[in-house]
Amino acid sequence: MMAASTRAQVLSLYKMMLIESKKFPSYNYRTYALRRVRDAFRANKKVEDPKTVERLMLEGQQTLALIQRQVSIGKMFETQRIVVENKPSA
Repeated sequence: MMAASTRAQVLSLYKMMLIESKKFPSYNYRTYALRRVRDAFRANKKVEDPKTVERLMLEGQQTLALIQRQVSIGKMFETQRIVVENKPSA
């Protein structure tokens, strides 16, 4: 069984990755990032080996940093919104 503090760290990383992924200005990148984060965490849900968990946490932290960099770059070069992103005028 995973230690409570490790579980809290994993959940915290998951939430941070989701929050950062939602910041992508591009709809396509945003939905792709959210799907990849959710799929990766679901795929590794049953991992209990402490070394494997540690390795996955390190990979997750690196991915979080990558997402943050890409969001910053994406905001510098924003393009026109696509149809699914436009809010209906009511």
